[in-house]
Amino acid sequence: MARPEKVRIGNLLVQEKLISQEQLGLALEQQKRSGRKLGRVLIENGFVSEDDISEALARQLKIPYLNLRQYSINLSVARSLPEMQARRFRALLLEDRGGTYLVAMADPTDLFAYDEIVRLLKRDIELVLVNENQVLETIDRIYRRTEQITDLARELGADMGEAVDFGTLNAEPGAEDAPVVKLLQTMFEDANQVNASDVHIEPQESLLQIRFRIDGMLQLQTESDIKIAPALVQRVKLMSGLDISEKRLPQDGRFNVRIRDTRIDVRISTMPTQYGESVAMRLLNRTSGVQGLDGLGMPPKLLARLQQIIRRSTGMVLVTGPTGSGKTTTLYAALNEVNTIDKKIITVEDPIEYRLGGLNQVQINEKIDLSFGRVLRAALRQDPDIILVGEMRDPETAQIGLRAALTGHMVFSTLHTRDAASTPIRLIDMGAPRYMVASSLQAVIAQRLVRVNCPNCAEAYQPSEQETQWLQGGTRDDGEPVKLMRGRGCQFCHLTGYAGRTGVYEMLEMDSALTAAVNREDTTEFSRLAVKHMAGRSMRHHAVQLAFAGRTTLAEAIRVSSELED
Repeated sequence: MARPEKVRIGNLLVQEKLISQEQLGLALEQQKRSGRKLGRVLIENGFVSEDDISEALARQLKIPYLNLRQYSINLSVARSLPEMQARRFRALLLEDRGGTYLVAMADPTDLFAYDEIVRLLKRDIELVLVNENQVLETIDRIYRRTEQITDLARELGADMGEAVDFGTLNAEPGAEDAPVVKLLQTMFEDANQVNASDVHIEPQESLLQIRFRIDGMLQLQTESDIKIAPALVQRVKLMSGLDISEKRLPQDGRFNVRIRDTRIDVRISTMPTQYGESVAMRLLNRTSGVQGLDGLGMPPKLLARLQQIIRRSTGMVLVTGPTGSGKTTTLYAALNEVNTIDKKIITVEDPIEYRLGGLNQVQINEKIDLSFGRVLRAALRQDPDIILVGEMRDPETAQIGLRAALTGHMVFSTLHTRDAASTPIRLIDMGAPRYMVASSLQAVIAQRLVRVNCPNCAEAYQPSEQETQWLQGGTRDDGEPVKLMRGRGCQFCHLTGYAGRTGVYEMLEMDSALTAAVNREDTTEFSRLAVKHMAGRSMRHHAVQLAFAGRTTLAEAIRVSSELED
């Protein structure tokens, strides 16, 4: 194939009537100030989409435009192009055609990249043009580090031999070349590439098991020699400032790692088990930012009502659900909506999971008696408008929070309950006075997370007889036809059929009837009214609606419903 010619992308887009001359001039001015590529400036301004640019460029260069999501890539061929060059040139090696290679490039007019790829592959290349975002996500998938992690674990085991002083191995923090450090670095890079939320290091009887939690489900990453476990755990404890000599008691800590341009906060928990210390690490991406409420996937009516409630000057809003259901994400999305210059907001958390400008965030430290109750009492003397309490974990915290909501503050917090309707009763069981719950509580949001169908491989299907019986009919709230979908599994979703998660929600808003029922000794009437209030607005209903719209599967809707019924 002939070497491509340089194309002026701005003139091409004007010629194709995709942008105006005025838009081009504005983008060129911004490009001079920022130094970014013109195409990226045009996309960020909303003048044109990335697909529009790619298709116009493909027509101009007379080369095919390829949708990578619909293309099955041969991994062994693709990896013939080193990862560093693939990322640098935004290029992928797709096919070995004997005398030539088929190469996908986001910018085929990059003549330096073209020449370098030809030099590296030592063969002529044929080009197809691809979307840059698709190239980057495909690179993340192709250059997984599973084999590298296994090799590094094997190398570490070989280095250690049979007799090793684990008390001194890698005790020097600067030993970046040690196999254990390489192993951890590679493990974190791989976890970041696949958006894993947790990493589990678990010693078994005869092997060490490393698993990632992806989209809420644990997936085996590698199994290695058990003798490397103490060295791996010790290095992680050193990084988080834990006591490496204490192996009999659980410990908690945290540390930061930087993966390329991404800063990851890692929360670590160690626990002594039968075969050694088990480590669970929660990964928090600091560069992803705080979402808005409208980006969480709440039903429109619930969202609109919640946005009104959180702008009140007094009261309490609780978010409930099990660990890992996204409660803190929802709370911070709410704070993001009301975080204005005229509001003083104090958060009391353990740990602080998000950083948000304009907030006064306090980290609980039980070792020095900096407890929720103590910080809350101090916070009330700071004249706050809004207080976020990480969790109502004891009667003292619950009562102080409710009292703050009674005395002119807006209080956000979380509680571990099964659903929204059971939350007020749970507060009373914790020792909170009935009148305080009735007067302070404004709304309770309950939530779960369901996996979303992979957009690349989702296809229509007919429900099984069991699923049909479980559904017992039903229609979509928006009047559109029911469209049941499920992913068949592809390279982009690691053969799971799912890619990402979204929330399912329900909200119990306290009205006069519910408030009166809470004040009575007998909670039966409250439960009856709450169930009536939630009819057609429950988490189960929301999950089914997502399945009817093709966003998730019926299997996920059934899973959420079974959790609520247990």
